[in-house]
Amino acid sequence: MATFKEFRNNVKPNWCPGCGDFTVQASIQRAAANVGLEPEQLAVISGIGCSGRISGYINAYGLHGIHGRALPIAQGVKLANRELTVIASGGDGDGFAIGMGHTVHAIRRNLDITYIVMDNQIYGLTKGQTSPRSAEGFKTKSTPEGSIETTLSPLEIALSAGATFVAQSFSSDLKQLTSLIEQAIQHKGFSLINVFSPCVTFNKVNTYDWFKENIVNLEQFPEYDPSNRIAAMTKIMETRGMLTGLIYQDTTRKSYEDMAVGFKPEALAKQDLTLPEAEFDKLLAEFR
Repeated sequence: MATFKEFRNNVKPNWCPGCGDFTVQASIQRAAANVGLEPEQLAVISGIGCSGRISGYINAYGLHGIHGRALPIAQGVKLANRELTVIASGGDGDGFAIGMGHTVHAIRRNLDITYIVMDNQIYGLTKGQTSPRSAEGFKTKSTPEGSIETTLSPLEIALSAGATFVAQSFSSDLKQLTSLIEQAIQHKGFSLINVFSPCVTFNKVNTYDWFKENIVNLEQFPEYDPSNRIAAMTKIMETRGMLTGLIYQDTTRKSYEDMAVGFKPEALAKQDLTLPEAEFDKLLAEFR
């Protein structure tokens, strides 16, 4: 069985010192080892942005896609090789701006993949502009007078779109984040984990200390039931989306792969896709 160290490679991350993405990387590696995966059983697909570099820092199959398109690629990988554990990753700009349409449709399809969003509430790679997750009044290079737009709530959107697994964590909580990723990998369906991952260079408002003062851990509510969708939405709204833990999980709904007619469990590379000559001639005749 692979250990945490076997999911490391020799590529040194070039994130800023203190970036929350370091913990997200470590959590993925630890979770993969804890659930018994081997490096060749994992594929990490990422988009553009600081967080998009993560696919090159983990010893597994990896693909660094284009802006906002990590999820279409990840879904294609999963459908081509159902035997792989597929993790898509990106930032809040990647997943909730240019890629928001893909995010919503991936959620409602319920393919068996995990999507980890590193939410720093700013565009970091392009040097600090307002993102869909920035708060009203947030001042950046693109909103010098303060943002006049309402902050997007990914958790509310996920539940509304029919998500079967919704969780949120904080990058300074390695133990909780690792556990949530383990649960997401083992969940049969689409799993969304939004991670508060502070940008120490460009976001001087949503800092580590700010998150620690504002986050509400669901462990404070022993009576909370993550299988209750209405209660999940209520708790999100009560805490203004600043809660961490497993927020909602539906284990009754089948994944896309299990509902697709004729979809085989084997990877395409292992399937005999040869078309008998008689069937080919019959198909060809339809176009004559």
